[in-house]
Amino acid sequence: MDMQNFLTSGICIALLSYMIGSIPFGYLIGRFNGLDIRRHGSRNIGATNVRRVLGRDWGIVCFILDFLKGLLPVILIGQFLGAQTAVGVGWGEMFAIAGTIGGHIFPFTLNFKGGKGVATSLGAILAVAFWPVLIGAIVWYITFLKTRIVSLASIMAAISLPVAATFMFALNKGGIHGTNIILMGIIAALIIVRHKDNIIRLRNGQENKFSKQSAKS
Repeated sequence: MDMQNFLTSGICIALLSYMIGSIPFGYLIGRFNGLDIRRHGSRNIGATNVRRVLGRDWGIVCFILDFLKGLLPVILIGQFLGAQTAVGVGWGEMFAIAGTIGGHIFPFTLNFKGGKGVATSLGAILAVAFWPVLIGAIVWYITFLKTRIVSLASIMAAISLPVAATFMFALNKGGIHGTNIILMGIIAALIIVRHKDNIIRLRNGQENKFSKQSAKS
């Protein structure tokens, strides 16, 4: 392997993915509605705060856009360009995942202050590991139904990703590779760190809940 070409190609894939990941859809949706989402609710640009401030429909739109922002770079940039360069498809996917998630959490478009990365991470990982993401989605849904707390559901879903991947790797199911497990572990840790304020509020019993009435609005 030509290490110089490998690194050059990998960095290019990561940077292109980072540019896409840095599109702040939550912020843009807020501006479309005449406000700066960073000054309302939890002040986060993610789908949960968009939903809290602007309603369910805009929250769903934001989630889908952030999800696709994770999925498409891995497919269109990581897999395609990786296959054409010294990186290869597998590492191309890894560079693209790192780039697009990094762009969402640390977007140059918003002075490197972005979202918590849940929707974008799920989209990015889906491109390489379908079943762990499906399990993570189920864990999120069950946790949310039981608690009505989005942050707790997101943390539990993040933890379930590397755990599910490890079990599937041990059983030789789903085409999971060791690098996938490591990457999911890093992503899970990053998501948990991004929820540090939520964790403090959870410990103090002060975290906001979505009421069933607000979920329908």
